[in-house]
Amino acid sequence: MSTALLLSGGMDSIAIAFWKRPDLAITIDYGQIPAATELRAANAVCADLGIVHHIIKTDLISLGSGDMAGTAALEVANVPEWWPFRNQMLVTLAAMKGVALGVKHLLIGTLRTDNEHRDGTAEFIRSMSSILEYQEGAIALDAPAINMSSAELIRLSGVPVEILAWAHSCHVAEQACGQCRGCRKHYETMMELGFGPY
Repeated sequence: MSTALLLSGGMDSIAIAFWKRPDLAITIDYGQIPAATELRAANAVCADLGIVHHIIKTDLISLGSGDMAGTAALEVANVPEWWPFRNQMLVTLAAMKGVALGVKHLLIGTLRTDNEHRDGTAEFIRSMSSILEYQEGAIALDAPAINMSSAELIRLSGVPVEILAWAHSCHVAEQACGQCRGCRKHYETMMELGFGPY
């Protein structure tokens, strides 16, 4: 049974790649501002771990909002990087690719701390898995780190710091801005792991 990981190039999905060693990884460039650097990070990790890497490119910038789209967040957004239905879109695109590759198990790097987004909750993961399993191909969706923080995941995975260093977490640029919520989370996690100060 083939397992695929939605690999964003951020620290959480990199840790899951090291921990779970999926058969293949899928990275999606959907028009987000930091896409090029995310792809470089994902490529480096897959090359190091010997994971087959598939890239999907589709320009959805006109449907985006918030930091990753370079626009003001919509009124319904509870955080500045909120992109409408982002995880639903990513899971759907990955499943569309995965079904042709014989994938039966799709992993996503959702954490306990992502539950401020509706699409970062255990209920969302269960609902999306039910939809995917109902359809042709019967792909199951799983978030193996959904009860963990970033630091807990990284410790459990045993990912070396030299691989983790490839991670790109910035929401607003191809180089870390140091100010957005993605950068702050990255720095705070590294400090918690004892790799600071930053």
